[in-house]
Amino acid sequence: MRAEPTCPRCAGPLTAPGLWSSDWSCGVHGAVLPRQPSHRPGAEGLAVVLQDARVPVWAPWPLPAAWLVTGFASVGDERSGARATAVAVSGPGLLHGPADMVLIAEEPGIGLGAHFAGLAGPDPGTAFNGGPPHVKLDIGGPAATTGQTVPLWAVGDRPDRAAYVGEAMGNWLWAVLWPADAGVLMVERLTLLDLREPGMELDLPYGAYSPRLDG
Repeated sequence: MRAEPTCPRCAGPLTAPGLWSSDWSCGVHGAVLPRQPSHRPGAEGLAVVLQDARVPVWAPWPLPAAWLVTGFASVGDERSGARATAVAVSGPGLLHGPADMVLIAEEPGIGLGAHFAGLAGPDPGTAFNGGPPHVKLDIGGPAATTGQTVPLWAVGDRPDRAAYVGEAMGNWLWAVLWPADAGVLMVERLTLLDLREPGMELDLPYGAYSPRLDG
């Protein structure tokens, strides 16, 4: 049986558009865009997300040593296009054990990044941009200005994860990592590429599907 769309803010069930409303509706959060079932890692799953993406589809490139791309997700439908995207990558943590990271690009108000970060959402709120940034990422690719840097701030207080948020290309950019000590990966100053851009036909290495996308 095919999985149904869910709420991007709480992963709860949605009521589909019908006779009385053209909106997808969550019993807790009201009208929302639908989060589509996640896609398994591979060229086919990436192609589905790229087809309708209205926001960047971020991936770290080069990937950290021994890391793999482990799944994709998006929020939106055929009418709206994908107004939020998520790319999961997984690999060995810098300190110990396996680690996972989900990179989310989304328009304000969607709530997918806040959900992964463990915030009430839908946006970062007062924790964002409240002082000097905690980490920085570089943006590469043909559409990026050379040397463009994106500052990110730590948000949330969930003990099992580290979450950072900033703004890139007019959208929220979230990086959420598990376990919390995997946040040290951000000190490496990763470079992100927007996989929508021409010339981004990368030979991405894929691994097993990340259950973090189901959280």
